[in-house]
Amino acid sequence: MNIKFKLTIMSFLQFFVWGAWLITVANYWFGTKQWSGAEFGAIFSTLGLSSIVMPALTGIIADKWINAEKLYGILHILSGLALLYIPQVNDPVTFYWVIFAAMLCYMPTISLSNSVAYNILKNNNFDVVKVFPPIRVWGTIGFIVAMWITNLSGNKASANMFYFSAIAAFVLGVYSFTLPKCPPQKLISEKASIVEKLGLNAFKLFGTYKMALFFLFSMFLGAALQLTNMYGDVYLSEFASVPEYADSFVVKYSTIIMSISQISETLFILAIPFFLKKFGIKQVMLISMLAWVLRFGLFAYGNPVDGLWMIILSCIVYGMAFDFFNISGSLFVETSTDSKIRSSAQGLFMMMSNGFGAFFGGLVSGIVIDTFFTHNGQRDWHNIWLTFAAYALVIAVLFAVMFKHKHNPDEVENVTH
Repeated sequence: MNIKFKLTIMSFLQFFVWGAWLITVANYWFGTKQWSGAEFGAIFSTLGLSSIVMPALTGIIADKWINAEKLYGILHILSGLALLYIPQVNDPVTFYWVIFAAMLCYMPTISLSNSVAYNILKNNNFDVVKVFPPIRVWGTIGFIVAMWITNLSGNKASANMFYFSAIAAFVLGVYSFTLPKCPPQKLISEKASIVEKLGLNAFKLFGTYKMALFFLFSMFLGAALQLTNMYGDVYLSEFASVPEYADSFVVKYSTIIMSISQISETLFILAIPFFLKKFGIKQVMLISMLAWVLRFGLFAYGNPVDGLWMIILSCIVYGMAFDFFNISGSLFVETSTDSKIRSSAQGLFMMMSNGFGAFFGGLVSGIVIDTFFTHNGQRDWHNIWLTFAAYALVIAVLFAVMFKHKHNPDEVENVTH
């Protein structure tokens, strides 16, 4: 089988596993199980917790002891077992621990899938920069296809979404053992300290005001990154309680509407080089923050009939909000850190945004929604989204005022080519 095709299948299944339940789990939690919102926030915090430590630990294991493709397969099989057990769970505390176990195994496979692909492409003399992006796009397609299957099969609120995910995880786990071998690189010195091995030496960047500020804002904005993944689908589904919207396309096919966000994500990636060269890294990050304000604000005022355009526009804006922050932030780290700790610094960026940010965002949002915006089991989505929009606006204003970075077109040109 063609190498690029094999990696395309891997990328597709990697994100199919996630897409089968990530966007729709709130419907299962609030609708089918009738559990509370505060505890639901903790469920999404497991993504952050798992992203803080596990990628570094599995990276060390793959670098020293076991083939990356085998470790990748083992982790997917283990996450599949946890996902397979979820439908048997009947209390929120057990649900939390089982989904946490699944995420401890799944989250590190995101970076491992990149490592495996890079390794295999390099060993087969492919131009990674040219060949990898079209392969990675199939990951987003896999995520979208999983969302559509979950919705169109009538399972956006049923336990079957976890079965879909588990089956895909098992298939990918077994399939990964057929991939070309990716033996340990043993790039980490035996004499290296545990701090160096875990990539924690990048924490010394907090000693620089500008970098400390950047990582702090990464965490604060990272708290917003998963909010619409957490609550978007259930927000649209709960329009069913309003008689005039009960039979609308949005209510029936909420997951398909939400998939516009992922489609938009693939398109905005193509626009990033233009925006970076034209406006610079700081301005692109600021555009991302303002896009989050729009994302939440449009949800606050949208509805399935005359406000449908707002919901769709919110989903389109998501691509800009998500991509512009992640890629321009990564680019800032690339151009502002010493080459000796650059990989660790990139890991720290992901740890602050997708780790600590996602953890606190999931935990705090669940408590805030349950305490202030839930009355007699009904969630006040208008004010929930306005609160999230206000949060993003405060972050954007503070970032614009406090973060100083001069635009250098040549700097951007050198990194993006």
